[in-house]
Amino acid sequence: MRRRAHNGEEVVDQQNALLRGRIPLVALIQTLHVAEYLNFRHAANALGVSQSSVSTRIKMLEEDLGVVLFERRHRGVRLTDAGRSFITEVAAGIGHLDLAIKTAGAIMNGAVGHLSIGLLSSIASGFLADLRRRYRDEHPEIELDIFEGRSDEIIRQVREAKLDIAFVVGAVEAPDCHSRQLWSEALMVALPQSHPLACAEHLVWGDLAAETFLVRQSGAGPQALDHIVRRLVEREKSPRIRRCDVGRDTLMHLIADGEGIALTSEAAACVPLPGVLFRPIADEPDRARFSAVWSPHNRGPALRHLLDLAIEMNRLRHPVETHTKYI
Repeated sequence: MRRRAHNGEEVVDQQNALLRGRIPLVALIQTLHVAEYLNFRHAANALGVSQSSVSTRIKMLEEDLGVVLFERRHRGVRLTDAGRSFITEVAAGIGHLDLAIKTAGAIMNGAVGHLSIGLLSSIASGFLADLRRRYRDEHPEIELDIFEGRSDEIIRQVREAKLDIAFVVGAVEAPDCHSRQLWSEALMVALPQSHPLACAEHLVWGDLAAETFLVRQSGAGPQALDHIVRRLVEREKSPRIRRCDVGRDTLMHLIADGEGIALTSEAAACVPLPGVLFRPIADEPDRARFSAVWSPHNRGPALRHLLDLAIEMNRLRHPVETHTKYI
């Protein structure tokens, strides 16, 4: 019984040796080199240290462990069975540690990791699709997680650190978040392919005065509603509005079925839809503007790279920003 108790205490003492700092990492690295060369002198030369320091460290390691790792011979050393098992586990551990260090460094540099993006389904194409494509090409080890939702929902998730960034329509008033207007698009009208106005290359607001506008209740619907009403009232026309609690795809199906037209942006025209045509509004001076929202506490390099790329892409598309009004 006493022997078992003594052995148990000895094992616990060995396990605590690393925790108490009695086994430095350099001793494990030197042990791996000796196991590779099976010679103290050759291992010391490879490490650029003296043979005596290697010999001393390994002797201290064996004493701390209470295990003989090497059998000393005249022309070198040989691993004991215990030493062979120890080296196998230490090599695996050092490999995991090396991977952890490299991975942590890569994450800090924004080379690997993931980025969670919230957006409205109505703006997923166009500039935002190009941005995601460019980002994947330049940062292939960053996984992009895409979530769709209403503006208030995805901004709330940014506040709660569930999303890294949200892309929404218009300017954002969120004092507890950072926001930046990143890109803009021309306003367009989506109308049925069979519509009498479909043959025109472009339209004016006067052409649209008698039309029924389908407006979504979510997404960019509220901004579109305000804009339509303002433009038609300016022309002393009574707007005909039909509010629809549907998603973008369903809205486009309603348009294709001839139930009305809709105000949208040029990004929508990037995705062909059966039965739907898109036409620019020639006398529309305003543009739709889109913003990014992110937490001031999020200083991750992956997010910074995305914002930098978006700013660069917008600058290349619009070298001289005109002083126009945005909705």
